[in-house]
Amino acid sequence: NEEVVRLLRQASEKHQTMYRDAMTGKGVDRHLFTLYVVSKYCKTQSPFLEKALHCQWKLSTSQTPHGQTSKMDFAQESGFLERRWRLRARVSRTVTVCPTSLLGRTPSSSMLAAASARIKRRIMAEAHQAVVFAFNITDEGIQLDFDHTVLREVFASIVRSYKKGIGRLKNRVWNSTYPMGPKSFCLALFGGTSAALLGRDPTFGCGAKIESLISRFVTVPAPYNRYLAVSIFSGFSWLAVARVYKSVQSQLLAYHGWMYEVRGPTSWRTKLWYGACRVLLWSSGASLFSFQGCLPTLPVPPVKKTVDRYLLSMEPLLSESEMAETRALARDFLAKESWKLQFYLKLKYYWTNNYVSDWWEEFVYLYSRDPIMVNSNYYGVDAVLLNPSNVQVARAANMAWGFLRYWRNISRQTMQPLMVQNLVPLCSWQYERQFATTRIPGEERDYLMHLNDTRHIAVFHSGRFYKVYFHYGNRWLEPCELEAQFQRIVDDKSPPAPGEAELAALTAGERKVWARARKDFFRRGVNKTSLDAVERAAFVLVLDDEEADYDPKDDSKLDHFAKSLLHGNGRNRWFDKSFSLIVFANGRVGVNCEHSWADAPVMSQMWEAVVFNYDIVEDCYRSNGHCRGQTRNNVPNPIRLQWDLNDACRSVIASQLRVATDLLNDVDLHLVVHRQFGKGAMKRCSMSPDAFIQLALQLAYFRDSGGEFCLTYEASMTRLFKEGRTETVRSCTNESCAFVRAMESGASNEEVVRLLRQASEKHQTMYRDAMTGKGVDRHLFTLYVVSKYCKIQSPFLEKALHCQWKLSTSQTPHGQTNVLDLEKHPDFLSAGGGFGPVSQDGYGVSYIIAGENTVFFHVSSRVSCDKTDSKRFGGTIVKALADLRTLLEEDTIGRYAISPRNRYKMQQLSYCVIWFAGGLNQIIRELAKLRPRSRREL
Repeated sequence: NEEVVRLLRQASEKHQTMYRDAMTGKGVDRHLFTLYVVSKYCKTQSPFLEKALHCQWKLSTSQTPHGQTSKMDFAQESGFLERRWRLRARVSRTVTVCPTSLLGRTPSSSMLAAASARIKRRIMAEAHQAVVFAFNITDEGIQLDFDHTVLREVFASIVRSYKKGIGRLKNRVWNSTYPMGPKSFCLALFGGTSAALLGRDPTFGCGAKIESLISRFVTVPAPYNRYLAVSIFSGFSWLAVARVYKSVQSQLLAYHGWMYEVRGPTSWRTKLWYGACRVLLWSSGASLFSFQGCLPTLPVPPVKKTVDRYLLSMEPLLSESEMAETRALARDFLAKESWKLQFYLKLKYYWTNNYVSDWWEEFVYLYSRDPIMVNSNYYGVDAVLLNPSNVQVARAANMAWGFLRYWRNISRQTMQPLMVQNLVPLCSWQYERQFATTRIPGEERDYLMHLNDTRHIAVFHSGRFYKVYFHYGNRWLEPCELEAQFQRIVDDKSPPAPGEAELAALTAGERKVWARARKDFFRRGVNKTSLDAVERAAFVLVLDDEEADYDPKDDSKLDHFAKSLLHGNGRNRWFDKSFSLIVFANGRVGVNCEHSWADAPVMSQMWEAVVFNYDIVEDCYRSNGHCRGQTRNNVPNPIRLQWDLNDACRSVIASQLRVATDLLNDVDLHLVVHRQFGKGAMKRCSMSPDAFIQLALQLAYFRDSGGEFCLTYEASMTRLFKEGRTETVRSCTNESCAFVRAMESGASNEEVVRLLRQASEKHQTMYRDAMTGKGVDRHLFTLYVVSKYCKIQSPFLEKALHCQWKLSTSQTPHGQTNVLDLEKHPDFLSAGGGFGPVSQDGYGVSYIIAGENTVFFHVSSRVSCDKTDSKRFGGTIVKALADLRTLLEEDTIGRYAISPRNRYKMQQLSYCVIWFAGGLNQIIRELAKLRPRSRREL
């Protein structure tokens, strides 16, 4: 025994020395291997290297490291190995020895065979997608075997990426100096150089200094050094003028007094501003981001004014004792915490583009752990009065092609920015993340992944996922070619993989559960490859198996249409994508949109541009409903995505599906198509259409709730400022409540109309305040965030930020582009979109004023609440609209009735106008008979 122990210890020391040599670069095999490779390059025969490199390893071992982190205490975790053991086998290379004492049982040959087959399928799938080339070392040298097609595609992708990068750089440069573009730059250089050639000095004495500065670095012979100095001076002068021009534009756009003078007399300041804007704000040649550099920054309002506005908005909702308590909290807040919080907020204002938007995106959307289905995502509905094609794949191809064309216009910045009254530009920041953006789940918070470029879309059909290229062979595919790919998907009758049909339910349930599942089951292998294909797609296309339609005689069909777009069945929508295009079996279309990256008007503009530019036109489809055009031979086939979802993963998917099912079954959604009257009648009543509808909603809620008022949310945009998103208009005011009480108490028509117009003016003033940065809620929200960072407890902010919005409303804009002419095409009406209920015992109302005679309302509530009913509330809204119209039309007729005396005066005035026009016509005829010289003298 002593001899054996001695030899054992010698062998142990030898092994440790060899291990240290291998770790420190003194090993044998890697050196011999590289010598062998060099011998093949040099075509040198070496019997020694041949023998050394072709030995056979009959026992190949490897140690898996354990306890690499400092978080493991084996004294306390005695059963850790038994719980965390995993079978790992490398096919045909290594053997893992698993002692029966560790396993508890000996692995059977069937278990090992199944594991080996599963790993082999995974390796083969990854190799098929990842291997581009391989090489073999032979006696003749190295033989390369590579895929020419793949290399060409890789090279084309690299070239395309560089082209897009150069294009973005060029657009960024010219946008920073708009409207002084390359022509004016060349003109400045030409003018300065021409003056130098004529012997003049356009540099005002600075040329000599520039020449001496140039001579320090490079020698330029005369007179070219002078020309170079003049060119440099001209270029910097042009740049200085461009920056001054931008500063003047910024000052013009910072003025918002014109919004308060839409009606009534116009001040001299607004007239001067209007004339300067017409001269200095050229929009004819502007690109999408031309005005981004001159948009003003959202101002931070004074805390005192924000608190006063908040208290005023709460007066109609709180009792006297509650109001007194709130005022006391507000006084303490203004006296103690407000100045410090406002100071930090001002620091952020000076150093960022927008002091609200990043925190709003982060804390309101990305930190939320609730399901985003219904609670956050919103939907958009097709133009319900017409359907250009009943062929599902054709409509899907044409719409997808239109979306991709729109994306190309955004990337190339060939679109013009939206202009208010064709004069004031809106911020275009939100367009950047419209495509190739995905919300990635995290345990604490989500984050947004955005790609500048991608070449495929993800398609979901009958429980199966596909990857479809829209850019192939260095060109964009045509709609007919996309239709051919979609048709192959529809014709594919192969069953989905186990768990694949319900996979999208992960995005519909709890965010923390989805984040853990993504980390546990989608980090490697085919699951990661397939998930990347979905998340890196431009958007997701859903080819639905069901039909959806609009029937004026059956409201339930349109309700089903909207519910399918909002949540589907909980497992057939990928809710994390920036938007999903949903095409039903009969050709009807819609979208489901994730909310964190942008707001609804951005999607509404794209929907309007695509549908009315590329879809609802006469030459898009053939008579049989299919897309026009001819398919080329090199159209790629759609790629079926592979999934390997084990039992544990499928169990998580099932739990998420149960959460999603419970949530969607609790949604009560109803669509109201109001065609009795629209914007035209509201304007004839001398009232803003938005104020008209908001006051009708206040009246309807008062009647529906049995005589109660509630805190009302109306979304307003702040895109007049850089990176602006939304602000809240608190539509329930003292004036609106006074009008509703007078309306329901039977007061005289004159009194009710007076109160109604006061409430309308108040609402319009509040809306303008919200648009110009004088709102309440975003300022209080950012103060609350700063208080949490500073660990300051503020009872006032806690109370203000945790109020409940029982009536949440939003208007979807209509007619943002100039492609929609409702007079020529009255059926080209978009039904807008909607969202899920915000409050457990309240309503969510989205409306779109579509044309002169139609308004669509999307009303949502909870089925579990016995106080709310969406269909009942929709009917109450229709009744309130009719009552307001009747009231205002009677008042308008009375105010504008013409008396006999006024009718006589108007008749005499018309005679005078006719006489004057006839005399002027005779003078023009006499002038036309004169000779040209006499006409000039005259």
